[in-house]
Amino acid sequence: MDLNSIYTQLIMEHNRSGHNKKHLQNPDITEKGHNPSCGDDITLELRLNGNIIEDASFTGVGCAISQASTSMMIDLIKGITIEEALNLVETFIGMIKKEVIDEAELETLEDAIVLQNISNMPARVKCAVLAWHTLKEAISDL
Repeated sequence: MDLNSIYTQLIMEHNRSGHNKKHLQNPDITEKGHNPSCGDDITLELRLNGNIIEDASFTGVGCAISQASTSMMIDLIKGITIEEALNLVETFIGMIKKEVIDEAELETLEDAIVLQNISNMPARVKCAVLAWHTLKEAISDL
């Protein structure tokens, strides 16, 4: 099996999986994200315990890339601090912009690293970064 098919399989698994796609009971933060160019529409919900993102989930509709990217992001941010989450946002967006290329830094993105080549598909970039921008917006005021 070649690397591209593994990447595609991982994206499709996250897209189909509903483990992060649900309403969160009593969220502390709710932030909507919308990509008008293709219609992706998500609502990100976060529950905090002090400075820790205790739980996160999302609802909404969108293409496989936006849904998978959101699910991967949520897997990464559960249980970490707000500052750590913001660092992951910067790493992910930097990866998409081809500004972050250090392998050790990219490995912090875990599954989300499979979206690295999205930067070669300009029409799909907004799909991949929607959740990450929404997260940044949600926690930037804290």
